[in-house]
Amino acid sequence: MSSAPDSAHPSTHMRAEIMQQPAALQTTIDALLPRAAEAGKLARDTRQVLFIARGTSDNAAVYGTYLIQAYAGRLATLASPSIATTYRSRLDLSGVLAVALSQSGQTDEIVETLAWASDCGARTLAITNGAGSPVAEAAEVAFVTEAGVEQAVPATKTFTTQLAALAVLAIGLGAELDAGLLRQVPAEIEAMLARPLDLGPIVAGLADVQGVVVSGRGLAYSAALELALKLKEACYLHAMGLSYADLLHGPIAVVDARTPAIVLAAGDGPTLDGTVDLALRVTGAGAQAYAIGGGARLAAASSLALPGPALPEWLAPMGLIVPGQLLTEALARRLGLDPDRPRGLSKVTQTA
Repeated sequence: MSSAPDSAHPSTHMRAEIMQQPAALQTTIDALLPRAAEAGKLARDTRQVLFIARGTSDNAAVYGTYLIQAYAGRLATLASPSIATTYRSRLDLSGVLAVALSQSGQTDEIVETLAWASDCGARTLAITNGAGSPVAEAAEVAFVTEAGVEQAVPATKTFTTQLAALAVLAIGLGAELDAGLLRQVPAEIEAMLARPLDLGPIVAGLADVQGVVVSGRGLAYSAALELALKLKEACYLHAMGLSYADLLHGPIAVVDARTPAIVLAAGDGPTLDGTVDLALRVTGAGAQAYAIGGGARLAAASSLALPGPALPEWLAPMGLIVPGQLLTEALARRLGLDPDRPRGLSKVTQTA
């Protein structure tokens, strides 16, 4: 089955928005990369980055933590918004750059937590697709992504543009990364979307199971978490997103003939060997291992494979998620579900 829509399966908003990602990424990178120094100036007297997010934005923040720690030499962690909004604790956040991620910019908990961080002494930056939104107004600096309106509830282009904004942030914080390579991402995503993609066998394999493990490590972990979330949202699968290091500490026991694994990796980098070993362990246990990315080595170790992006590891998550998005949309349609409107979900989630 090709990734292109056909008359039997008319295009969904989700598929259309997946296809819009090259343009959204191009516009976002063009808008934000010239502002990298602005982020650096804001963070000049800070030593740590604290990410404030929920849901898909939290998965994007995981990419930010790895990127900034691996390449910018700063400690970067995920916040627990409940500390601000439920426990109402006060912390010393001097020397901290608090970065709030919210696609809409309207989630009250994220806005409140960013304001709390500022009150506790942090410098503040927002990454949002909502220009003029409450979270943008609450931050000292706002990186507004240029994804355009996203109609499907499962986020696609707002996720990848958040990753691009985080790459710009890392460069602004002093990471020795090639901005020219970042500029090549839209063309590579466009090339990926233009190639025929045989989703059919993996869709068939996932259509008859209730659960799946989705695993990656390091920078690819963010894409694994996001794919697991998409499969839960749009396909109602019990999808567990795990680092392969955590997976091997016990949860690997759930992988069997009825519970396949999807493994993601860049085509190079220090986590590839371990991902190949994980795929071999999964197939050795009699389970299906479906690979995304990882080049020929991971494909050879897996039951079935989808090609990943021709991008270095630090940029690969922007491309690794794309086959996963297409797979999710196709599986939802195979199951008779509307991926645009999952039950019980709305575009803006408010947390009590």
